[in-house]
Amino acid sequence: MALIAWTGTRGKRLRSRLGWVSCALLWAVATCWAAETLTFNGGRAFEDLKRLVALGPRPSGSQALEEARKEIRGQLRQAGVAVEEDRFVASTPAGSVPMVNLIARIPGARRQVVIIAGHYETKRFGDFPFAGANDGGSSAALLLEMARVLARRKNGFTYWLVFFDGEEAFQDFTETDGLYGSRHLVQKLTSDGELSRIEALILVDMIGDARLNIHREYNSTPWLTDTVFRSARGLGYGKYFQDEARAYVDDHIPFVNAGVAATDLLDFDYGPNNRYWHTAQDTLDKCSPTSLTIVGRVVVATLDELERTRLQ
Repeated sequence: MALIAWTGTRGKRLRSRLGWVSCALLWAVATCWAAETLTFNGGRAFEDLKRLVALGPRPSGSQALEEARKEIRGQLRQAGVAVEEDRFVASTPAGSVPMVNLIARIPGARRQVVIIAGHYETKRFGDFPFAGANDGGSSAALLLEMARVLARRKNGFTYWLVFFDGEEAFQDFTETDGLYGSRHLVQKLTSDGELSRIEALILVDMIGDARLNIHREYNSTPWLTDTVFRSARGLGYGKYFQDEARAYVDDHIPFVNAGVAATDLLDFDYGPNNRYWHTAQDTLDKCSPTSLTIVGRVVVATLDELERTRLQ
Protein backbone atom coordinates (compact mmCIF):
# COMPACT_ATOMS: atom_id res chain seq x y z
CA MET A 1 0.00 0.00 0.00
CA ALA A 2 2.89 2.38 0.78
CA LEU A 3 4.35 1.89 -2.67
CA ILE A 4 1.13 2.98 -4.29
CA ALA A 5 1.08 6.18 -2.20
CA TRP A 6 4.62 7.26 -3.09
CA THR A 7 5.17 9.88 -5.74
CA GLY A 8 8.07 11.49 -7.53
CA THR A 9 10.87 9.93 -9.54
CA ARG A 10 11.63 7.26 -6.98
CA GLY A 11 7.95 6.37 -6.82
CA LYS A 12 7.81 6.05 -10.60
CA ARG A 13 10.82 3.75 -10.56
CA LEU A 14 9.25 1.62 -7.84
CA ARG A 15 5.94 1.46 -9.70
CA SER A 16 7.80 0.53 -12.87
CA ARG A 17 9.70 -2.20 -11.09
CA LEU A 18 6.49 -3.40 -9.47
CA GLY A 19 4.91 -3.56 -12.92
CA TRP A 20 7.77 -5.68 -14.24
CA VAL A 21 7.51 -7.96 -11.20
CA SER A 22 3.76 -8.30 -11.72
CA CYS A 23 4.25 -9.18 -15.40
CA ALA A 24 6.93 -11.69 -14.49
CA LEU A 25 4.65 -13.29 -11.92
CA LEU A 26 1.76 -13.44 -14.39
CA TRP A 27 4.04 -14.94 -17.02
CA ALA A 28 5.29 -17.54 -14.54
CA VAL A 29 1.74 -18.46 -13.50
CA ALA A 30 0.63 -18.72 -17.13
CA THR A 31 3.65 -20.84 -17.99
CA CYS A 32 3.01 -23.19 -15.07
CA TRP A 33 -0.67 -23.47 -16.03
CA ALA A 34 0.23 -24.27 -19.64
CA ALA A 35 2.81 -26.84 -18.55
CA GLU A 36 0.27 -28.45 -16.20
CA THR A 37 -2.39 -28.75 -18.90
CA LEU A 38 0.15 -30.29 -21.29
CA THR A 39 1.43 -32.79 -18.72
CA PHE A 40 -0.37 -36.07 -18.21
CA ASN A 41 -1.93 -35.95 -14.74
CA GLY A 42 -2.68 -39.35 -13.23
CA GLY A 43 -4.60 -37.68 -10.43
CA ARG A 44 -7.14 -36.30 -12.87
CA ALA A 45 -7.33 -39.70 -14.60
CA PHE A 46 -7.93 -41.36 -11.24
CA GLU A 47 -10.91 -39.07 -10.63
CA ASP A 48 -12.32 -40.26 -13.97
CA LEU A 49 -11.73 -43.83 -12.84
CA LYS A 50 -13.66 -43.20 -9.63
CA ARG A 51 -16.66 -41.89 -11.54
CA LEU A 52 -16.69 -44.89 -13.90
CA VAL A 53 -16.35 -47.46 -11.10
CA ALA A 54 -19.19 -45.76 -9.19
CA LEU A 55 -21.51 -46.85 -12.02
CA GLY A 56 -20.98 -50.50 -11.04
CA PRO A 57 -20.53 -53.40 -13.50
CA ARG A 58 -20.55 -52.12 -17.09
CA PRO A 59 -20.84 -55.07 -19.49
CA SER A 60 -21.62 -54.60 -23.17
CA GLY A 61 -25.26 -53.82 -23.86
CA SER A 62 -26.02 -52.69 -20.29
CA GLN A 63 -27.60 -49.48 -19.06
CA ALA A 64 -24.56 -48.92 -16.86
CA LEU A 65 -22.32 -48.91 -19.93
CA GLU A 66 -24.64 -46.36 -21.53
CA GLU A 67 -24.13 -44.22 -18.42
CA ALA A 68 -20.37 -44.70 -18.81
CA ARG A 69 -20.64 -43.48 -22.42
CA LYS A 70 -22.52 -40.43 -21.22
CA GLU A 71 -19.76 -39.71 -18.70
CA ILE A 72 -17.03 -40.20 -21.30
CA ARG A 73 -18.78 -38.00 -23.85
CA GLY A 74 -19.25 -35.30 -21.22
CA GLN A 75 -15.60 -35.27 -20.22
CA LEU A 76 -14.49 -35.18 -23.87
CA ARG A 77 -16.87 -32.30 -24.55
CA GLN A 78 -15.36 -30.37 -21.62
CA ALA A 79 -11.92 -30.99 -23.13
CA GLY A 80 -13.11 -29.58 -26.45
CA VAL A 81 -12.78 -32.90 -28.26
CA ALA A 82 -15.32 -34.13 -30.80
CA VAL A 83 -16.47 -37.73 -30.35
CA GLU A 84 -18.46 -40.01 -32.62
CA GLU A 85 -20.25 -43.27 -31.91
CA ASP A 86 -19.49 -46.35 -33.98
CA ARG A 87 -22.58 -48.48 -33.33
CA PHE A 88 -22.93 -52.12 -34.39
CA VAL A 89 -24.59 -55.32 -33.30
CA ALA A 90 -22.28 -58.18 -32.32
CA SER A 91 -23.16 -61.85 -32.68
CA THR A 92 -22.06 -63.42 -29.38
CA PRO A 93 -22.59 -66.72 -27.54
CA ALA A 94 -25.20 -64.80 -25.53
CA GLY A 95 -27.04 -63.70 -28.69
CA SER A 96 -27.04 -60.39 -30.52
CA VAL A 97 -25.62 -57.60 -28.36
CA PRO A 98 -25.61 -53.90 -29.34
CA MET A 99 -22.16 -52.37 -28.95
CA VAL A 100 -20.66 -48.91 -29.36
CA ASN A 101 -17.08 -47.88 -30.01
CA LEU A 102 -16.37 -44.26 -29.12
CA ILE A 103 -13.89 -42.43 -31.36
CA ALA A 104 -12.55 -39.06 -30.25
CA ARG A 105 -10.70 -37.24 -33.04
CA ILE A 106 -8.03 -34.59 -32.46
CA PRO A 107 -6.86 -32.90 -35.68
CA GLY A 108 -3.18 -32.61 -36.52
CA ALA A 109 -1.06 -31.05 -39.23
CA ARG A 110 -1.01 -34.32 -41.20
CA ARG A 111 -3.67 -36.81 -42.25
CA GLN A 112 -1.69 -39.74 -40.87
CA VAL A 113 -3.38 -41.09 -37.76
CA VAL A 114 -1.98 -42.48 -34.54
CA ILE A 115 -4.57 -44.31 -32.46
CA ILE A 116 -4.38 -44.55 -28.68
CA ALA A 117 -6.95 -47.10 -27.61
CA GLY A 118 -8.35 -49.19 -24.78
CA HIS A 119 -11.60 -50.90 -23.88
CA TYR A 120 -14.18 -49.34 -21.56
CA GLU A 121 -16.64 -52.16 -20.92
CA THR A 122 -16.30 -54.75 -18.16
CA LYS A 123 -16.63 -58.50 -18.44
CA ARG A 124 -20.07 -59.95 -17.79
CA PHE A 125 -20.34 -62.10 -14.66
CA GLY A 126 -23.55 -63.53 -13.25
CA ASP A 127 -22.34 -64.73 -9.87
CA PHE A 128 -20.70 -61.57 -8.47
CA PRO A 129 -20.62 -57.83 -9.16
CA PHE A 130 -17.51 -57.03 -11.20
CA ALA A 131 -16.34 -53.44 -10.69
CA GLY A 132 -13.61 -53.68 -13.35
CA ALA A 133 -11.57 -50.85 -11.86
CA ASN A 134 -8.38 -51.96 -13.58
CA ASP A 135 -9.82 -54.14 -16.34
CA GLY A 136 -11.91 -51.73 -18.34
CA GLY A 137 -11.85 -48.71 -16.05
CA SER A 138 -8.16 -47.78 -16.08
CA SER A 139 -7.83 -47.73 -19.86
CA ALA A 140 -10.90 -45.52 -20.27
CA ALA A 141 -9.63 -43.14 -17.58
CA LEU A 142 -6.21 -42.89 -19.21
CA LEU A 143 -7.77 -42.07 -22.58
CA LEU A 144 -9.82 -39.24 -21.07
CA GLU A 145 -6.75 -37.58 -19.58
CA MET A 146 -4.86 -38.17 -22.83
CA ALA A 147 -7.61 -36.25 -24.63
CA ARG A 148 -7.09 -33.26 -22.31
CA VAL A 149 -3.36 -33.26 -23.01
CA LEU A 150 -3.51 -33.70 -26.79
CA ALA A 151 -6.35 -31.22 -27.26
CA ARG A 152 -4.23 -28.39 -25.81
CA ARG A 153 -1.13 -28.76 -27.94
CA LYS A 154 -0.17 -28.58 -31.60
CA ASN A 155 0.04 -32.05 -33.06
CA GLY A 156 1.83 -33.30 -36.14
CA PHE A 157 -0.24 -36.46 -36.40
CA THR A 158 -3.99 -36.62 -36.27
CA TYR A 159 -4.91 -38.53 -33.12
CA TRP A 160 -7.84 -40.84 -32.54
CA LEU A 161 -8.66 -41.91 -29.00
CA VAL A 162 -10.68 -45.09 -29.37
CA PHE A 163 -12.75 -46.56 -26.55
CA PHE A 164 -13.44 -50.14 -27.65
CA ASP A 165 -16.61 -51.94 -26.66
CA GLY A 166 -16.69 -55.73 -26.49
CA GLU A 167 -13.04 -56.54 -25.80
CA GLU A 168 -14.03 -59.25 -23.34
CA ALA A 169 -15.09 -62.70 -24.53
CA PHE A 170 -18.54 -63.87 -23.45
CA GLN A 171 -17.17 -67.40 -22.99
CA ASP A 172 -13.61 -68.00 -24.22
CA PHE A 173 -11.48 -66.01 -26.64
CA THR A 174 -11.85 -67.40 -30.16
CA GLU A 175 -11.82 -65.87 -33.63
CA THR A 176 -15.50 -65.02 -33.14
CA ASP A 177 -15.76 -64.42 -29.38
CA GLY A 178 -13.96 -61.38 -27.94
CA LEU A 179 -12.32 -58.31 -29.46
CA TYR A 180 -15.68 -57.36 -30.98
CA GLY A 181 -15.06 -53.62 -31.13
CA SER A 182 -11.55 -53.78 -32.55
CA ARG A 183 -12.49 -56.41 -35.13
CA HIS A 184 -15.44 -54.29 -36.20
CA LEU A 185 -13.37 -51.10 -36.48
CA VAL A 186 -10.71 -52.77 -38.63
CA GLN A 187 -13.43 -54.03 -40.96
CA LYS A 188 -15.02 -50.58 -41.08
CA LEU A 189 -11.74 -48.76 -41.77
CA THR A 190 -10.88 -51.28 -44.47
CA SER A 191 -14.29 -50.86 -46.08
CA ASP A 192 -14.05 -47.06 -45.91
CA GLY A 193 -10.53 -47.04 -47.39
CA GLU A 194 -9.11 -45.38 -44.27
CA LEU A 195 -6.99 -48.18 -42.85
CA SER A 196 -3.95 -46.97 -44.79
CA ARG A 197 -4.07 -43.68 -42.83
CA ILE A 198 -3.21 -45.47 -39.57
CA GLU A 199 0.47 -44.96 -38.81
CA ALA A 200 0.40 -46.81 -35.49
CA LEU A 201 -1.85 -47.99 -32.66
CA ILE A 202 -0.90 -47.90 -28.98
CA LEU A 203 -3.22 -50.02 -26.86
CA VAL A 204 -3.48 -49.70 -23.08
CA ASP A 205 -5.18 -52.30 -20.88
CA MET A 206 -5.08 -52.98 -17.12
CA ILE A 207 -2.56 -50.19 -16.55
CA GLY A 208 -3.93 -48.86 -13.24
CA ASP A 209 -2.43 -51.64 -11.09
CA ALA A 210 -0.75 -50.08 -8.04
CA ARG A 211 2.10 -52.60 -8.51
CA LEU A 212 2.78 -51.70 -12.13
CA ASN A 213 4.69 -54.25 -14.21
CA ILE A 214 4.36 -54.14 -18.01
CA HIS A 215 6.06 -56.79 -20.15
CA ARG A 216 6.90 -56.64 -23.83
CA GLU A 217 4.05 -58.15 -25.78
CA TYR A 218 5.12 -60.89 -28.19
CA ASN A 219 2.51 -60.22 -30.91
CA SER A 220 3.15 -56.46 -31.01
CA THR A 221 5.14 -54.65 -33.71
CA PRO A 222 8.78 -54.72 -32.50
CA TRP A 223 9.87 -51.23 -33.62
CA LEU A 224 6.86 -49.61 -31.96
CA THR A 225 7.35 -51.53 -28.72
CA ASP A 226 11.03 -50.53 -28.80
CA THR A 227 9.98 -46.89 -29.07
CA VAL A 228 7.70 -47.21 -26.03
CA PHE A 229 10.29 -48.94 -23.90
CA ARG A 230 13.00 -46.47 -24.93
CA SER A 231 10.68 -43.61 -23.95
CA ALA A 232 10.05 -45.27 -20.57
CA ARG A 233 13.75 -45.55 -19.87
CA GLY A 234 14.29 -41.93 -20.93
CA LEU A 235 11.75 -40.80 -18.33
CA GLY A 236 13.29 -42.94 -15.59
CA TYR A 237 10.43 -45.46 -15.63
CA GLY A 238 12.41 -48.37 -17.05
CA LYS A 239 11.87 -50.61 -14.01
CA TYR A 240 8.13 -50.74 -14.75
CA PHE A 241 8.68 -51.97 -18.32
CA GLN A 242 10.10 -55.50 -18.44
CA ASP A 243 11.93 -56.89 -21.49
CA GLU A 244 10.75 -60.46 -20.93
CA ALA A 245 8.11 -61.02 -23.63
CA ARG A 246 4.64 -62.40 -23.06
CA ALA A 247 1.86 -63.01 -25.59
CA TYR A 248 -1.62 -61.60 -25.06
CA VAL A 249 -4.90 -61.73 -26.95
CA ASP A 250 -6.04 -58.12 -26.93
CA ASP A 251 -7.53 -55.39 -29.11
CA HIS A 252 -4.24 -54.79 -30.97
CA ILE A 253 -4.40 -58.21 -32.67
CA PRO A 254 -6.96 -57.31 -35.40
CA PHE A 255 -4.80 -54.32 -36.35
CA VAL A 256 -1.57 -56.32 -36.42
CA ASN A 257 -3.29 -58.92 -38.59
CA ALA A 258 -4.39 -56.13 -40.95
CA GLY A 259 -0.80 -54.88 -41.33
CA VAL A 260 -0.99 -51.91 -38.93
CA ALA A 261 1.92 -51.27 -36.54
CA ALA A 262 0.50 -51.83 -33.06
CA THR A 263 1.71 -52.40 -29.52
CA ASP A 264 -0.06 -53.56 -26.36
CA LEU A 265 0.77 -52.07 -22.96
CA LEU A 266 -0.80 -54.47 -20.47
CA ASP A 267 0.03 -55.37 -16.88
CA PHE A 268 -1.01 -59.00 -16.46
CA ASP A 269 0.53 -59.36 -12.99
CA TYR A 270 -2.52 -58.08 -11.16
CA GLY A 271 -2.21 -59.17 -7.57
CA PRO A 272 -0.37 -62.26 -6.26
CA ASN A 273 -0.46 -64.88 -9.01
CA ASN A 274 -2.73 -62.48 -10.95
CA ARG A 275 -5.56 -63.34 -8.57
CA TYR A 276 -7.36 -59.96 -8.82
CA TRP A 277 -8.00 -60.43 -12.55
CA HIS A 278 -11.64 -61.13 -13.43
CA THR A 279 -12.62 -61.38 -9.77
CA ALA A 280 -14.56 -59.30 -7.27
CA GLN A 281 -11.18 -58.01 -6.05
CA ASP A 282 -10.66 -55.81 -9.13
CA THR A 283 -11.57 -52.71 -7.16
CA LEU A 284 -10.49 -49.10 -6.92
CA ASP A 285 -8.19 -49.66 -3.93
CA LYS A 286 -5.96 -51.93 -6.08
CA CYS A 287 -5.30 -49.07 -8.51
CA SER A 288 -3.07 -46.02 -8.26
CA PRO A 289 -2.89 -42.55 -9.83
CA THR A 290 0.88 -43.01 -9.89
CA SER A 291 0.59 -45.95 -12.27
CA LEU A 292 -1.74 -43.97 -14.51
CA THR A 293 0.76 -41.11 -14.48
CA ILE A 294 3.65 -43.38 -15.43
CA VAL A 295 1.88 -45.03 -18.35
CA GLY A 296 0.31 -41.78 -19.54
CA ARG A 297 3.59 -39.91 -19.59
CA VAL A 298 5.36 -42.79 -21.35
CA VAL A 299 2.66 -42.75 -24.04
CA VAL A 300 2.98 -38.97 -24.47
CA ALA A 301 6.77 -39.29 -24.77
CA THR A 302 6.28 -42.06 -27.33
CA LEU A 303 3.99 -39.82 -29.37
CA ASP A 304 6.62 -37.07 -29.29
CA GLU A 305 9.23 -39.53 -30.52
CA LEU A 306 6.94 -40.75 -33.31
CA GLU A 307 6.33 -37.17 -34.43
CA ARG A 308 10.06 -36.51 -34.42
CA THR A 309 11.05 -39.63 -36.35
CA ARG A 310 8.05 -40.60 -38.51
CA LEU A 311 6.91 -37.21 -39.81
CA GLN A 312 9.45 -36.40 -42.51
